[in-house]
Amino acid sequence: MNDECVSPEPTRAPRRGELRIYLGAAPGVGKTYAMLGEAHRRIGRGADVVAALVETHGRARTAEQLSGLEVLEPRTVPYRGTSMPELDVEGVIARRPAVVLVDDLAHTNTPGSHNEKRWQDVCELLDAGIDVLSTLNVQHLESLGDVVEQITGVEQRETVPDKVVREAAQVELVDMTPEALRRRLSHGNVYAADQVDTALGNYFQHGNLTALRELALLWVADQADAALAKYRAENKITDTWEARERVVVAVTGGPESETLVRRAGRVASKSSADLMVVHVVRGDGREGVHAADMGRVRKLAAGIGGSVHSVVGDDVPTTLLEFAREVNATQLVIGTSRRSRWARILDEGIGAAIVRQSGTIDVHIVTHEEAAPRQRVSMPGRGHRILSWLAAVVVPALAAGLMALVDRVTGLGAQNALFFVVVLAVALFGGVGPAILSALVSGLLLNFFFTDPLYSFTIADPENFVTTMVLLVVAVAVGVLVDAAAKRAREARHASQEAELLALFAGSVLRGADLPALLEKVRETYSQTGVSVVRRGEGVVSSAGVSPPTSVDEAGTVCEAGAGEYALLLAGAELGARDRKVLGAVANQAVGLIRQKQLAEEAGKASALAEADRLRRSLLSAVSHDLRTPLAAVKVAVSSLRSADIEFSPQDTAELLATVEESTDQLTALVGNLLDSSRLAAGVVKPTLRRVYLEEVVHRALVGAGVGRPGSGRRGRDRVKVEVGDAVVMADAGLLERVIANLLDNALRYAPDEPVRIGAARVGDRMTITVADTGPGLARGTHDQVFDAFQRLGDRDNTIGVGLGLSVVKGLVEAMGGTVSAMDTPGGGLTMAVELAACPIGGAEGAR
Repeated sequence: MNDECVSPEPTRAPRRGELRIYLGAAPGVGKTYAMLGEAHRRIGRGADVVAALVETHGRARTAEQLSGLEVLEPRTVPYRGTSMPELDVEGVIARRPAVVLVDDLAHTNTPGSHNEKRWQDVCELLDAGIDVLSTLNVQHLESLGDVVEQITGVEQRETVPDKVVREAAQVELVDMTPEALRRRLSHGNVYAADQVDTALGNYFQHGNLTALRELALLWVADQADAALAKYRAENKITDTWEARERVVVAVTGGPESETLVRRAGRVASKSSADLMVVHVVRGDGREGVHAADMGRVRKLAAGIGGSVHSVVGDDVPTTLLEFAREVNATQLVIGTSRRSRWARILDEGIGAAIVRQSGTIDVHIVTHEEAAPRQRVSMPGRGHRILSWLAAVVVPALAAGLMALVDRVTGLGAQNALFFVVVLAVALFGGVGPAILSALVSGLLLNFFFTDPLYSFTIADPENFVTTMVLLVVAVAVGVLVDAAAKRAREARHASQEAELLALFAGSVLRGADLPALLEKVRETYSQTGVSVVRRGEGVVSSAGVSPPTSVDEAGTVCEAGAGEYALLLAGAELGARDRKVLGAVANQAVGLIRQKQLAEEAGKASALAEADRLRRSLLSAVSHDLRTPLAAVKVAVSSLRSADIEFSPQDTAELLATVEESTDQLTALVGNLLDSSRLAAGVVKPTLRRVYLEEVVHRALVGAGVGRPGSGRRGRDRVKVEVGDAVVMADAGLLERVIANLLDNALRYAPDEPVRIGAARVGDRMTITVADTGPGLARGTHDQVFDAFQRLGDRDNTIGVGLGLSVVKGLVEAMGGTVSAMDTPGGGLTMAVELAACPIGGAEGAR
């Protein structure tokens, strides 16, 4: 059985088929119709197309589209006395068409089929080299199940892994406005006439359809965006493509940052663009930003819908533009420079460099009142060293030229002093090497041009030699001091950068980031293509990025953690020792998150054991009384009947026998609920779902609940009104009978003088069964508590039952893939609603 829809190892295997999916926001938007239309177009182009399994759902126009297509017979799967049609995978592969139509990708196959899910059948067809056209609703995407449940209130039991859909060659959105879909529904083009009102008032409400449509549009847009990013990466495209507006704003964390973010937010909102706030972590001597300052920026960005990113780089313009091009940004917002005019003469600055290198990216320079802290002018290391060596030669030559102009009015002492100043200046600017060179050049120039004999390197006066040596010693001394100070400054800058990076990663963990989010932060910060954590002997534990490494051989950078048990692997440019030091700490954080998750799982297991122990104690205390009460009644009644001292009338005898029967029924129900509760707690309830006629199940439940039995008193048959029609559900008949019997018993017990109604209504692919009474109902806010075990919420007689009935109902319904809820009956009373999968119209689908 396939677990993922992925292609086999490329060992000269035949061509794999392509999957095309028609994605819709809700049933009835026209997915199947669009699929059939594509089939006819391919037939017109001469393609060999067959329909393996197409659901018309009783829609005439869809059925008309099937004409002219070759239809393969489905494979029937015997199950519990009936036969269910399923996709005949072997038959399709034997027929081997070029294209096959397979409707409803999320369908669950009938138990006993080769694969559990239809999407796994489709993967086999693709592996056989057959192209597949299929359909899917957005609510069946695995990643959106909880969102759809929150919107519609319907839990999605049938899902398809997002990876399967993402790997499809084409995903085409079949779109329809909520108004148009509701109009189609009203005209009877989606469901039968008797189901229209219920559908419009439940699943197909205007708000539900609008939200589902937005989900579908956003999901398709994200996939298109991911496909574009993958294409650009594969083809090494760095130019910005304005396919989607994205605004990047650069911040330092200083007081002007919030102004820049607000201005960028207004720019993004006007063009409905994504907003990304970027902070460059640098090691060029600038002060690191405080966590509190970035915390304010992060809070502001989150408030206006932006995301905060951090990247590492000493060259701020290059780093910012590389990030902007990586995310395909169209606009870049930066702050105006507060540097002086003289500073701009020496260095153009970040803003001017960004504008010059931006290319097709629009740059917005925003003025702000907050002046950034004054910073000394610092030049790149390589250029600084070149200028230092150049100054060691040029500055003494310029000094010599100046002395030549004023030689008549100055003496040798002034000339010596000037060359001392030159050597000191070069030593302060360049360090030991340039200072020694400057001292040598200055001594030679002084000797050649200004000491006797002139224009000769001959040293006639020993004092001149001493002067040159003193120049050399001073140069070396000052240069050593300058180099030592520069080294300490570099170490301080590196330590500041490391601290800022560690604070960045630690902050992401403290803010609740999970392991994939932390790895994505690492990938983004160091501009890597992929990051993963692997465990020795187990492989990849978690990963992030387009192509995360799966082994040490695929990684450019490797950091071990957890005593060598784990390793952090990065694919991309190899990082240096300084970055590896930070990554070592991050790797340990990642291992901590992994172990924290393991501890949480173990704690969950311990909590489950503690809860089981609590339930066991509650059970013992509850049954000690509830078992004795009916047994005592049976004992008294039987002892009375056997007594020879008293002669009972036929009426008294019948009453005593009725007491025995009623007490026995109580014991039977109690023991049954106890057994069901134990089975549910142990997880051994395995329902077998099949087509079940609700009317038959309800009739058996009435008998089991003692309704209509002679001498049943208040449980007379005339009290229960059954209005289920010919409803058919996918359920386990035995479990469903227990569910309805318990709900019916609950209604008859707590509304003893009121009628009880059992009804059923179909909404889409779900069937809702209701058991409604008009008794006292429940207090406000207690409807969810009624399904808890070992409570008798609102019972007037707390001497009967252990409060397990409704708890067992909830467990059995959930085991069958359904939900149960309690609500007020209009006019007073309580209604229990059980929602299960409805049997497909015409039985064309298997068990759900």
